[in-house]
Amino acid sequence: MNFAFAPTPTVGLPIAGRDEQFPVRRVYCVGRNYAAHAREMGFDPDREPPFFFCKPNDDASIVPVADGTTATIPYPAETQNYHYEIELVVAIGRGGSNIPVEQATQHIFGYAVGLDMTRRDQQMKMREMGRPWEVGKAFDLSAPIAPLHPLDATGEIEHGAITLSVDGETRQASDLAKLIWSVPEIIANLSTLFELRPGDLIFTGTPEGVGAVERGQTMVGRIDGLGELRVKVA
Repeated sequence: MNFAFAPTPTVGLPIAGRDEQFPVRRVYCVGRNYAAHAREMGFDPDREPPFFFCKPNDDASIVPVADGTTATIPYPAETQNYHYEIELVVAIGRGGSNIPVEQATQHIFGYAVGLDMTRRDQQMKMREMGRPWEVGKAFDLSAPIAPLHPLDATGEIEHGAITLSVDGETRQASDLAKLIWSVPEIIANLSTLFELRPGDLIFTGTPEGVGAVERGQTMVGRIDGLGELRVKVA
């Protein structure tokens, strides 16, 4: 096939303990999936069907961060309220549509620590106007992700501490058991809306404690069993 210009290369995420990389296809995100975070954003949480949005899957948006390193990302343009959101990221290794909840884990390749960086002022402005969130969520370098840990090494992850600190001060601290919609439920629900395929990533939602990060500060996100993600804002 001849292209008018070279297509954007596929982004690869490092896989813990392996030389190969995980090729990213799509990036889905779940909104307001911890009750306390929903409340701090002004919503009354319940188990209505989860809602989803997407981030770009290209190398302009995704920031792969190797073990033991600190990634540096710039403070983005057009915001005065740049927020961190620590999240469990689920990588899909087997595709499907209308996946039953009890079979969902069979479709997981692995897990990682991720940050859903957010231009909060832009997101709120769009929300108030009833418009899509892309300018608040889908901007360049908005998705730092630590190495993936394969399911065959971790087992199914249903609980465990999830935390984020800024310059050593804990800002977010919760447990994956507090997800309103569990990982299998997220996969099952999402697969009714989109055909999932190998290479898809799902950001599963952030706990309470989101807030602004400033230039020069370093964020460290941790999830039990998945190591840490270190990111500095330039």
